[in-house]
Amino acid sequence: MAMQRVGVVGAGTMGNGIAHVFARSGFSVVLCDVEQRFLDRGLDTIAKNLDREVAKNKITVGDKVSTLARITAVLDRAKLADCDLVIEAATEKFEIKAEIFRELDRIMKPKPEVILASNTSSISITKIGALTGRADRVIGMHFFNPVPVMKLVEVIRGLATSQATFETVRELALKLEKTPVEVNDAPGFVSNRVLMPLLNEAMYAVMEGVATAEAVDEVFKLGMAHPMGPLTLADFIGLDVCLDIMRGHHAGAAGWAGRSEIPALSAPHQDGGCGLAGTQEWARLLHLLVG
Repeated sequence: MAMQRVGVVGAGTMGNGIAHVFARSGFSVVLCDVEQRFLDRGLDTIAKNLDREVAKNKITVGDKVSTLARITAVLDRAKLADCDLVIEAATEKFEIKAEIFRELDRIMKPKPEVILASNTSSISITKIGALTGRADRVIGMHFFNPVPVMKLVEVIRGLATSQATFETVRELALKLEKTPVEVNDAPGFVSNRVLMPLLNEAMYAVMEGVATAEAVDEVFKLGMAHPMGPLTLADFIGLDVCLDIMRGHHAGAAGWAGRSEIPALSAPHQDGGCGLAGTQEWARLLHLLVG
């Protein structure tokens, strides 16, 4: 089946990046979210990122205009019905993704050939696929932030994912000028299975007084040639996202090598929320160098 029209559910950081690269590569894109303000913000981000590409002579002004023209923003998921592929890029919580996949499967019932992909960074593709009537056509397509820049796409097979589905998605990633890497379904896949214990231990090193946050980051930048230290990276990813991934690992991996998340990361806010992402307390605790 020739892929021409791609749906993206979620216009946040990952969703608008995915819409950006598909539209820039010539695909018609239907970008869907639950509120108009989220769509407006996503489209504004795409336009600004395209402006950066124009400024760097990677694309022309005409390319920017045509890319934006290929993106249709919608609030109604039913308008995804004419897509050949739909990629979910919603919040990293199973309950939210489960509701989306059940509805997408229902919407696409007249089109059993449609592939449903998830940009999840940690949730089981097998478990998501089992919620649908097309588990053979459910797959992980894990992009990395910032999507227009980062080359890697983890292509994750669920237990029921067919070879045809895998090959189709792999070829799509290549058309986007990405590098697809085949990964089997396991908590965290490869990227976060390895990365999250590292970030967590970096946080423990600060909490236990082994070194300051600046020192921990400097060790990895100068000693391991990392472009940014693990604590700055954790803040860039989003501490709430890191916490969700770590908890997913503990729930799904009997052989998980990492310690539980540090207490400060999951301590309740005064307002009743959970996690310290973006709070003054987190900045005070780790002294993160995020400008």
